[in-house]
Parts: sequence; C-alpha cells; structure tokens
Amino acid sequence: MPTSNNARFWDRAARKYAASPIGDMEGYERTVAHARRYLKATDVAFEFGCGTGTTAVKLAPAAARYIATDISSEMIAIARERAVAESITNIEFAVGTADVAPYPDASFDAVLSFNVLHLIEDRAAALRGAHRMLKPGGLFISKTPALAEMNFLIRLAVPVMRAVGQAPYVAFFSNSELEREIVAAGFEIVERASHGSGKKDVRTFFVTRKA
Repeated sequence: MPTSNNARFWDRAARKYAASPIGDMEGYERTVAHARRYLKATDVAFEFGCGTGTTAVKLAPAAARYIATDISSEMIAIARERAVAESITNIEFAVGTADVAPYPDASFDAVLSFNVLHLIEDRAAALRGAHRMLKPGGLFISKTPALAEMNFLIRLAVPVMRAVGQAPYVAFFSNSELEREIVAAGFEIVERASHGSGKKDVRTFFVTRKA
C-alpha cells in the first residue's frame, strides 16, 4: 500500500514535475558528466527512480543498453516521450522498483539512482536489489539529498504536507548514515564528491563497487 500511495502521488504530480526547472543546473550537469565518465560503451546499465527520464536520456548514449524504471506510470510515459524526442534508441523504460526488478542476478554493469533514495521507504531492500543485479565489480552510482542536514523546518513541514496529500513519503538521513547503509548492502566506496554550486551541498555523489 505505501508504494501504491507514493505512485499515485507521483502520477498526479508528473506533468508539473516535468515542467519544473532544475534548481542547480551547473551542479546537475557536473553530476551527469561525472556519472557518464564511469560508463563504458559496452555497459548494460539500470537506473531506478528515473522519474521523467531526464538523466537517463542524457546517460544512455554512453552505454550499450540502458534500462530505467520508476514507480509512476505517468513519469514513465513522459520519459518515453522524452527519449523519442531526443532520438535515443538504446533505452527502455518500465514501471518498477529495484527491490523486485525482474532481472536475473548479475545482469548489469552499472546501477544508478539519482534523487530518489530519500523517497524509498525500504532503502535496504532497494540497495540489496541493486547489489543483486550487479555483476561482480559492477558500479552503483547514486546521489540523493540528505535531508537531515538541511534546515530543521523541513522536518516539521513534510509530515504536515503528507497529511494533506501534498508530499510523498520522505526520509531524513545524513550523508554518513546513507554511506553506512550502502556499505552494509555489500558495496565499497570508490568516490565521494559534491557537485553543488552553493557553499553547502547535501547531495553527496557516491560511486561504489560491488564487493
């Protein structure tokens, strides 16, 4: 039921979300460029929580095959439209999640996740799913906001917004807590980076390897 509730929220928000500008475009472009450098032309990659496909469409040309999923069917519909508009032919979009993705073990060279781990209620299951799908030595690349490091007023506002249907599930954790969760799922840290343009960036870019 929680996943269904979140999917309905994002279905309703999809078109408005797609039309919203990226807050820190310079930081976003740095993240995309950095992630692209870790992908090889022969890689088969999987992204979960792809939203409207903005990042997936940018990264897919760097890989041989790119599969991207999201819990929202409306988000996926927009992502498919975007791929067609950009003439990206090596990408596949589907409704789904990392924890129950219908792919055999060790299917992918890279698994990616951007700005979504804080929106997943069972992050441990999602991380286990990413680990399961990766080939030995495969990379898990992620970046998501550590809301516990942001203004405490956000903590007060989110529950109220959820109560009136104006926000989905949102988790509050620090970057160090998230790093421990990633390591506990069986990954070793390859790189940590901050790509934001401001003085403080609560979205740590992690590159990790399946141990």
